[in-house]
Amino acid sequence: MGMKTKIALGAVVGIAVIGALSANSGDGDGGAESGGRTSASSGEKAGDGAKTDGGEKSDGASDAKPAEDKAVEKASQAEQFKAFVRKNGAPKEKDAVSHVTKVQGADEQNDILDAADVYTDFTGGIMGEGTGPAELIASAFADWKDSENGLVTIYDADGELLGNGQF
Repeated sequence: MGMKTKIALGAVVGIAVIGALSANSGDGDGGAESGGRTSASSGEKAGDGAKTDGGEKSDGASDAKPAEDKAVEKASQAEQFKAFVRKNGAPKEKDAVSHVTKVQGADEQNDILDAADVYTDFTGGIMGEGTGPAELIASAFADWKDSENGLVTIYDADGELLGNGQF
């Protein structure tokens, strides 16, 4: 008789736990949906405010930036990086950075553990032609971004490691 009681009690507890989990996940979804609506409405309000501020031109600071700088702000991270190197880099750095196809993680910095990935069109991995330029790319990246504890990793076209450096 004791064994049957334990099995029955275990089944009741299991059903109660499953019921509680499904009830919580249902509440979580509802909360996420309402949170999503709140975020969207907040984002819409912020977007409207940004348009109003840009349209009014109340402080004149937005007019001080050249059109080229505004275009760079809207560009991808790779394009921003390339534009920086075209403007400030050495000739060898400019040549190496021309092979960059994608940059990820450069805009998310917290100075605790910053990691950025730079993808290139080089081939052959660590034994290929891109190892030397990867060092130049890492150096140029360190000039572009500054972090107390950042690591930039350079990859070839196949996603193989070419090199890394601190920034």
